[in-house]
Amino acid sequence: MLVLQYVLGGALILMALALVVLVLLQSSKDKRLSGTISGGSSDTYYGQNKGRDRDKILSRITLVVAILFVAVLVTAYVLIARQG
Repeated sequence: MLVLQYVLGGALILMALALVVLVLLQSSKDKRLSGTISGGSSDTYYGQNKGRDRDKILSRITLVVAILFVAVLVTAYVLIARQG
């Protein structure tokens, strides 16, 4: 049972780091000052849609990793509670 605790602990640490990185990679949805500074790049079709696909993929990956994180966390909690 000790090995399973180490495996679940390691998985939780890796998923927590992945969640932090995935959230930091996503672009902000707030376009106040940065939108006015960037200028005319949003005038073209490419400028308007260049980040949407990447953000959609990152959002889905973040959601999957977050769900897996919660599932592993609950599993680890149940296993540890049964031992104690």
